[in-house]
Amino acid sequence: QVQLVESGGGLVQAGGSLRLSCAASGRTFSRYAMGWFRQAPGKERVFVGAINWSGGVTDYANSVKGRFTISRDNAKNTMYLQMNSLKPEDTAVYYCASRTQPYGGTRSLSQEYDYWGQGTQVTVSS
Repeated sequence: QVQLVESGGGLVQAGGSLRLSCAASGRTFSRYAMGWFRQAPGKERVFVGAINWSGGVTDYANSVKGRFTISRDNAKNTMYLQMNSLKPEDTAVYYCASRTQPYGGTRSLSQEYDYWGQGTQVTVSS
């Protein structure tokens, strides 16, 4: 059974930083591209960024480009989201997800991901 578990969320002031982690188990982590999505209250879940299976390719939403960095450690079956220069509009529940297709590239559509974590709350105060 595939499990994705996010951690690292919390409350931070605007301009601060947080690092989220996504620990994976249940299948060969290193074969799958991974993504981060977020959902603010009353809004749809949206793409934040993604990383390919090897970690050599990343893709970001324009809203976070230059502030957020995705990385992965395949030896630890873990993906990370380093968030810097946080803004109140970054407040959301953040989800990690694993792509359906092995060795696939980065994708921004949620339909391209078949396993999801439970989410971790990030709150940025002004």
